[in-house]
Amino acid sequence: MEEPEEKEAQVAAWLKKMFGDHPIPQYEVNDRTTEILHHLSERNRVRDRDGHLVIEDLKQKASEYESEAKHLQDLLMESVNFSPASLSSIGSRYLNALVDSAVALEVKDTSVSSFLSAVNDLTSDLFRTKSKNEELKLELSKLEKKLTASLVLEKCLREDLKKTELQLSTERAKVNHRLQNMDFLKAKSEESRFGIRALEEKLAARGMEASLSHQSLVELSEKLEELKQQTIPLKKKLESYLDLMPDPSLAQVKIEEAKRELVSFAVFFSF
Repeated sequence: MEEPEEKEAQVAAWLKKMFGDHPIPQYEVNDRTTEILHHLSERNRVRDRDGHLVIEDLKQKASEYESEAKHLQDLLMESVNFSPASLSSIGSRYLNALVDSAVALEVKDTSVSSFLSAVNDLTSDLFRTKSKNEELKLELSKLEKKLTASLVLEKCLREDLKKTELQLSTERAKVNHRLQNMDFLKAKSEESRFGIRALEEKLAARGMEASLSHQSLVELSEKLEELKQQTIPLKKKLESYLDLMPDPSLAQVKIEEAKRELVSFAVFFSF
């Protein structure tokens, strides 16, 4: 493991190399900053080394390509006594176009079969790309329709939500009004009950009979209604006797029985 002093020296040397004649920015020197800068300097050194190796490799390949080109040029001169320098301007343009086409198509040589194979591959790629574009257009059209439908649905939902909120607000106002009325009626009912109780107590203090109280009168009214309902069939029965032409003595007896029943009901009601 390197000592802190050695790391600081390496960091200082690296910063001086990086900034050159420019002043090095001030920074706080401590273990953490030294460690970070040392790590950066190591990564920079490795990157510079890798870059140098790549450059050397490219230089070597360029040299090899130049040697191969010179060899092919010499071979061409020996076989057909042909040199690019001997071409006319039109021939040079054609040759450059041929070279550019070969580079663009990435063919291994400039033979017709290589160019045809490359063009066929490009044509196939073109057809596949067009087919893919058509599929994407169709999918895009479907998505646009779905988006339009979603937007319409969202608009409808927003309108329905607005209507629902308005309806809820109206219903809430009605409910609040009814609750207020209910509270008012409850208060009035309590007030009336207390008033009735107070009056009953006052009347009881003055010696009023319990049978004259509100509850007693309500019960008597109910009994009266019940007796009225019970007398209806008796009255009908009596009317049927009155419509007949019976024996006068027998009719008189029936009439007296009916009168006694009516009197008994009247007496019962008086109690």
